[in-house]
Amino acid sequence: MSESEGPTLYERIGGEAGVRTLVDNFYRNMETLPEARTILAKHHDLADARKKLFEYFTGWFGGPPLFISQYGHPRLRARHMHISINREDRDAWLQCLLPALQTMDLDDDLMRDLLEKIVPMADHMRNHPEDDDGNQR
Repeated sequence: MSESEGPTLYERIGGEAGVRTLVDNFYRNMETLPEARTILAKHHDLADARKKLFEYFTGWFGGPPLFISQYGHPRLRARHMHISINREDRDAWLQCLLPALQTMDLDDDLMRDLLEKIVPMADHMRNHPEDDDGNQR
């Protein structure tokens, strides 16, 4: 990284500890928020999911490529094709993630930069044959 690029999202969120806090807060929300009941049911092993999300976010935010070094290219959408992910699932996932970020007391610029990266990824994960409005994807 050149100095002109500035610190990575990984560095700005607090490195390993910051990503771990985000992931822990996210899964705490998934386990407790009623809105997350449907996406929680789609997870067979929360410990494994928690580990993989931590590894993925670490590398995706500009830290060590933990996920790629263990599993290869993330291919997130392909890795999730065995389960249906619709608009409601995306929204439930974000309803767990947004409060997880908000509890971290991040500055406004960092919050904006994280959301600009995360929200499109969450939308990209939808793989249900029809959107809620009936349009084919």
